[in-house]
Amino acid sequence: MKVILKQDVKNLGKKGELVNASDGYARNYLFPRGLATEANASAMNDFNNKENAKKYHKQQEIDAAKADAAKLDGKTFKLTAKAGANGKLFGSVTAKDVSAVIKTDLGLDIDKRKISVEDIKQFGTYEAEIKVYQGISAKIYVQVSEA
Repeated sequence: MKVILKQDVKNLGKKGELVNASDGYARNYLFPRGLATEANASAMNDFNNKENAKKYHKQQEIDAAKADAAKLDGKTFKLTAKAGANGKLFGSVTAKDVSAVIKTDLGLDIDKRKISVEDIKQFGTYEAEIKVYQGISAKIYVQVSEA
């Protein structure tokens, strides 16, 4: 019997999946506990509509991520920092600082955990990679100059 799971069921599937379960297991365990519904015509229609909506929203996210990556790719962001006499920065420039500069320059809110940049402790230009989405990334340059 085909059922649509309302919750995760161990050894059967995850919430929202269409799975095959034996008739007795479905009638005696899944249905009484509210873990699944029978996959009749109306339930299948709802299931298909939800699946199509998920695909559409995922595609929208991917398109937005590609657009953001195109905006970011190859750009140079300028930061200023204070340094000592030998050119060594007080502290370092981190992914959090890079994220803040991107937000002010382009208005894109990029999470600091998605930015991979080495700790910058001297003036110069450094390369950083931003993972915008799974499999979509952009390379940017961070130029650090004296304040």
